[in-house]
Amino acid sequence: MAIFTLSIKSLRNRKFTVALTIASIALSVMLLLGVERIRSEAQNSFTNTISGTDLIVGARTSPVQLLLASVFGLGNVSNTIDWESYEAIADHPGIAWTIPISLGDSHAGFRVMGTTGAFLDHFQYGRKQGLSMHKGPWSNAENEAVLGAAVAEKLDYRVGSGIVVAHGAGEVSFIEHDAHPFHVAGILARTGTPVDRTVFVSLEGIDAIHAGMDPAHDHGHDPLSVHTTTDPHHAGEGHGAGHHGVINEDHIGHEATAITAFYVGLKSRSAALSVQRMVNEYTGEPLTAILPAVALQELWTIVGVIEKTLLAVSGFVVLVGLSGMLVAIMTGLNERRREMAILRSVGARPLHVLSLIVGEAGLVTLMGIVTGIGLLFGLLVLGQPLIASRFGLLIGITGFSVHEMLLMGIVCVSGVLIGVIPGVRIYRHSLADGLTVRV
Repeated sequence: MAIFTLSIKSLRNRKFTVALTIASIALSVMLLLGVERIRSEAQNSFTNTISGTDLIVGARTSPVQLLLASVFGLGNVSNTIDWESYEAIADHPGIAWTIPISLGDSHAGFRVMGTTGAFLDHFQYGRKQGLSMHKGPWSNAENEAVLGAAVAEKLDYRVGSGIVVAHGAGEVSFIEHDAHPFHVAGILARTGTPVDRTVFVSLEGIDAIHAGMDPAHDHGHDPLSVHTTTDPHHAGEGHGAGHHGVINEDHIGHEATAITAFYVGLKSRSAALSVQRMVNEYTGEPLTAILPAVALQELWTIVGVIEKTLLAVSGFVVLVGLSGMLVAIMTGLNERRREMAILRSVGARPLHVLSLIVGEAGLVTLMGIVTGIGLLFGLLVLGQPLIASRFGLLIGITGFSVHEMLLMGIVCVSGVLIGVIPGVRIYRHSLADGLTVRV
C-alpha cells in the first residue's frame, strides 16, 4: 500500500508528462477497441444479412458469386433460370416457400429487384427479423415500386414520387426504360442490410419494361415475368391490402420466361442437403443451390484479411503508445536517480524501487485504458446514428466481449512489463552514484 501511495504522489509531481502519456495510451486503446468492435459488428452484420432462408438457387456458377449477386447486389450471374425449372423445383414436397427475384436493372446507382409479395412475407435478416413497411404498403402493381430506406433517404423520395429504371447495374446507364415509369407505393423500414439500397418492383413490371426492348441492346438480359395466382408457391396469392400492407393488382398476364435466382424455405431444415443435391443434379438445366450460411462464411474468410490487417495496425499503434510511456520514464531516470538513492538510503530495498517504477507504469497504463474506454463510448454515442445511416452498420453500445477483455488485459500486462525495463535500470544505480553531486 505504501508503494502504491508513493507511486500516486510521484505521478502527481510529473503531471504534464504523465497526462501526455495517458493521452497517448488512451488514443491507442480507443483505436484498438474501436477497430475490434467495428470488426465484430461488421462480421455480425455481414453474416446476418440473410437468415431464415435455407437455400438460394441460381444458374450454374460459384457459390460466392451467386451469393454476391443475389443477396449483396454485387456482380452478375452468367445465366438465368427458366420459369419452368423454377416451377418444377418450387413444387418439391419439401419446400415450404420460394421468393423469385429478377436482377439486372438499376436506378440512380441502386439495384432494382423484381420480385413478389413473398419477399415481404418470408425474407428475414439478423436474428430472423422480418421486413416491415415504414411508409405506405407493399405493392405488386406493375407500375409501382417499393424503396429501401437508404434509397428513399439519399434520393429524397416519398410515396408518390416517380422513378425511371435503367438497364444495367452501374450508376451511369445509357438505356433508360422511360416508356414505363414507376411510382413509389411504399418505403421499407431500415434493416442495415442491402435491402435498404434496393428498389423493389413486381415481376410484371420487370417484364413490361423489357417487353419492347431491342435484343441487340439487351446484353443477354432475358425478359422476366411473373407467376399466375394459381401457383401456391408464389407470394401475394389471396393477399388483400390488409395483409402485411400488401396491395395486389390484376395481373397483366405476360408469358413467363426466366428469373435470376430464387430463395427457398424448407419445411424441415434437415432436408437442406437432400434438396440441395436434387437441385444441383437437376436435369432440366444446370443449376446451383447454395446454403447461405456456408457461402457467407466462405466469403468472410476472403474479406476477413482486411479486418485482420486493421486489427494488426491498431495493435502496432498501441505498441507505439506504450513505447512512448517507456521513453518518458527512461528520459526522467537521470532526474530521479537522487530520489531513488534517498529511498534506498532510508532502507528501501531494490525490490521496492523496482516496484515503484513498475507500479507507476501499471497505473499510467490502467488510467490510459480507462480513458480510452471513455473516449470509445463517447464516440459511439455521438457517431452511432451517423454510422447507421451512412453505412447501414449498427455499432452496439454494450458490454465488452471476452475478446475485448483479453485485448485490454494484454495492453495492461504489456504496460507493466515495459515498466520493468526502467525499474531494473534504476535500482542498479549505486547509492554513492545517486548521492554524488555532479557539477
